[in-house]
Amino acid sequence: MFYITPNLLISTMEKIIFYEDKNFQGQSHECDNDCSDLHTYFPRCNSIRVEGGFWVVYERPNYMGYQYVLSPGEYPDYQYWLGINDSIRSCRIIRNVGNSWKLKVWEKPNFEGQSMEMADNLPAFPENWKSNNVHSCKVFEGAWIFFEHPNYRGCQYLLERGKYRRYAEWGGMQPSVGSIRRVKEQ
Repeated sequence: MFYITPNLLISTMEKIIFYEDKNFQGQSHECDNDCSDLHTYFPRCNSIRVEGGFWVVYERPNYMGYQYVLSPGEYPDYQYWLGINDSIRSCRIIRNVGNSWKLKVWEKPNFEGQSMEMADNLPAFPENWKSNNVHSCKVFEGAWIFFEHPNYRGCQYLLERGKYRRYAEWGGMQPSVGSIRRVKEQ
């Protein structure tokens, strides 16, 4: 889909292309919408091109397993998206990319205990919080990524607008959060 403003043509199309081999070689498959099971299209994924939109890809079908948040660009092998292997089995479009962000975290489940509100990236979350544990969270605006370790490393967890009463609701295996980044256009 395209829309036109005076003297400007802007694409609003989301598109991601998965390739079986590194450097955009081998069998490929294009997606322009969420897909809960990509297994029938390719046996492995070693490179990805994001031609439009922001995406989260998952290691397992039905939006399960390790998550990787991808912005528009080229990823010539799975290490470029910080993947631990060549397994990508589902994908979703991130719909809450915007120009304002607001997030609140709590030290205990069900929005209890001490809390902290933020609107910007935190590359070293434990330096601003008494620990690296977050047990519940509310996303008021924008989309966010929790990283397992400081400086945006380790497992990634996408959080879009909504309430997360326990870390398992954002896919976390433990409450550890080392850094937090907004999903935003470069």
